[in-house]
Amino acid sequence: MQTRFVASEFVRIDIPDESVPIQQYLQQPHRLVYALFDPSRIDPLTDNRFRLKMRSLKFSVLNVQPIVDIQVRARANGRVSVWSTGCEIRGVEYFNRRFNLTLAGSLYPLQRNGQTQLEGRADLDVQVELPPALWFTPKWVLEKTGDSILKGILSTIKHRLELQLLADYRKWADSTDEAEATNLFPGIPANPPTA
Repeated sequence: MQTRFVASEFVRIDIPDESVPIQQYLQQPHRLVYALFDPSRIDPLTDNRFRLKMRSLKFSVLNVQPIVDIQVRARANGRVSVWSTGCEIRGVEYFNRRFNLTLAGSLYPLQRNGQTQLEGRADLDVQVELPPALWFTPKWVLEKTGDSILKGILSTIKHRLELQLLADYRKWADSTDEAEATNLFPGIPANPPTA
């Protein structure tokens, strides 16, 4: 039985005034990824591609661990796009050929009444062919449970964004200020952003 689960999450965060604009921070995909996800679950593949080992998901009698490859694109204006490029399931081999996960998200700074805000949205979509053992469970129960699991994943990411990203931004801005103050070559950033 083919089943689809979906979830979306929106975020709007007030950004504190720092001497270095948030747009510069957002041009560093690795900092953003490590702020949004548990660093112990990230394997960098390139400068802007990462492999995420998600927490194991328990669904009825099944226990699976999705491994998701994501790509991050940071633009000079601070807009960041994140999307999945591949997925693997560990735990139950049955799902590996019958599972598709799509993650798409964006984050961008806006000015409102003199205040900088970050706005973003993430969409998570999973399509899976369920094993025969679950065929007798009503479809609405399966979909409600699956949607709830995906919503929980996105809520965790949103929570980390609200706490970890702001903390990392402040730390980065402070260290960038100190480096600029001791820079022997004015006008050339001591810590140029990586893209």
